[in-house]
Amino acid sequence: MTPTLFGRWQTRILLLFTIGVFVTLPFSLGILVEPSGNYLGILMWIAILGLGWDVLYDRIQKFRWDRDWPASFQLLAGIWEGLFLLFVLNGLDIALPGVESIPIEVGIFIFHYSLVWLTVFIASQSLMRIFFPRWRFRGGKWL
Repeated sequence: MTPTLFGRWQTRILLLFTIGVFVTLPFSLGILVEPSGNYLGILMWIAILGLGWDVLYDRIQKFRWDRDWPASFQLLAGIWEGLFLLFVLNGLDIALPGVESIPIEVGIFIFHYSLVWLTVFIASQSLMRIFFPRWRFRGGKWL
């Protein structure tokens, strides 16, 4: 079953604010890098902007003959979302709420974003199917 827009939103929020927070905590607490509250702020903005991106992805998906969104498209969407957020933070010098210091170091941003994205992607392909067996048949809704 192809996820509905509401199902996409629910899945994104659930995974980012559980697994995403779990992966981000070592960054925020200074275990992997210099401690900073920026990482939780960046995670929040990944989620907020992602809700908007999901509207666009849902519209694009409706043009595909099978209404499907393969994993390769998810990978491209993840790369695009990361580059866009990095551009907003560093390229536009916009002070987003929750992100304390700008510019963000590109290498650390890519490391953090890639780690969060990869764990959320793997969880969406495995853990969601285990813990929410009807998730796929409800259009991605878990509530």
